[in-house]
Amino acid sequence: MIDEPFQTFLEPGQIVVHPDHPEWGQGQIQSVIGARVTVNFENQGKVLINAEHVFLETV
Repeated sequence: MIDEPFQTFLEPGQIVVHPDHPEWGQGQIQSVIGARVTVNFENQGKVLINAEHVFLETV
C-alpha cells in the first residue's frame, strides 16, 4: 500500500503538461497544498488539479 498516492515531488515553478489535455500546452506550477496543485497553463489559464487523480508530466 502506498502512503501518499499523489505526486509529492511537485513544487512551485516546475513546468508540467496535463496528460489528458495536451492542447492546454505547458503549465507552470503556482502552488502545491497537499494533493491540490494550481497550474497556470499557457492555453487554458489557471487550473486547480487534484494530484491524487491526475498524474502531471514534468517537462
